[in-house]
Amino acid sequence: MTVKGSCHCGATQFTVAKRPASVTRCTCSFCSKRGALWAYQEAEDDFTLTTARDRVSTYQWGSYRIEHHHCAICGCGTWSRAPLWDQQAKRPVAGKFRVQVNAWLLQDFDPDAQPIEVIDGKTLW
Repeated sequence: MTVKGSCHCGATQFTVAKRPASVTRCTCSFCSKRGALWAYQEAEDDFTLTTARDRVSTYQWGSYRIEHHHCAICGCGTWSRAPLWDQQAKRPVAGKFRVQVNAWLLQDFDPDAQPIEVIDGKTLW
């Protein structure tokens, strides 16, 4: 079942392929300040931006591998795209990406009612 999401003003809209079964809270400096609970998508194709790309601004820092997107109009943090990480090899998988959406922006979805996984991003990255 496709789930719709949008920023506060509605200028940035997207869909995800299915309702998230859980959400993730990352403790890194960026995610902590943003206050997002992330809904990770199984495949990059499970996320579709349904509005014009010029409505989206992108922020990158550090290694510049991760794209953090936000609405260019209202500033809401909407989604991020990062290389898929090979845990055993401890490096990115070439040409493969993972998308996470800000679960607070999904329609008819209560992130507080989902299991919350915590990633210790403060220490990991």
